[in-house]
Amino acid sequence: MLNIWIIFGVFMLASWIVGRQLKTRFKKYAQIPLNTGISGKEVAERMLAENGIYDVTVHSVQGELSDHYHPGKKTVNLSPAVYSGRNVAAAAVAAHECGHAIQHARAYSFLKMRSALVPAVSFASKWVQWVLLAGIFLVQSMPQILLAGIVLFAVTTLFSFITLPVEVDASRRALAWLNTTGIASGTAHAKAKDALKWAAYTYVVAALSSLATLVYYILIYLGGRD
Repeated sequence: MLNIWIIFGVFMLASWIVGRQLKTRFKKYAQIPLNTGISGKEVAERMLAENGIYDVTVHSVQGELSDHYHPGKKTVNLSPAVYSGRNVAAAAVAAHECGHAIQHARAYSFLKMRSALVPAVSFASKWVQWVLLAGIFLVQSMPQILLAGIVLFAVTTLFSFITLPVEVDASRRALAWLNTTGIASGTAHAKAKDALKWAAYTYVVAALSSLATLVYYILIYLGGRD
């Protein structure tokens, strides 16, 4: 049991370190202006147009690092700093989110898998903690409850791992386009790559942490059946 808590502690520390490094990198690269002087909004609109995507709109949304692509509404949503920013960090994030829009338009397989899991993940996320809690208390008498919780948690873990190739591919598309167009090439390209690399690390840590937690609940279930 002590080893499990040590593992959880390691993942918590890793998550904190990665999150801090991500914010530090983006703050640093937000100080480096683009040679072209265009904003994140303009980067997004240009990348979409050059990839033949005209049914996706670009919007500004509140929050820090709140940038995301909404496949249902077909919107690229950028935080104020990215939407209006005319720097390497803003260009990298805007292009990355457009990478998701391109995946959607090209029917990228992992994105389709992740989208298909969204309803199940929404349901699982709503109930999983309560089912697991009840299952742990009743593991001796009704282990089926904990097993149900494990199945629900496994759905969220699967979602975390499917998200990894989706995010990596979006960054690959973004960096290739930024370099080809010259918007972020040379030194600027290296900095954009570094920023997106640390963003990807957050998903890696989250997926591994979820897997470790899943294994923990499985061990409780197996131990409760003895």
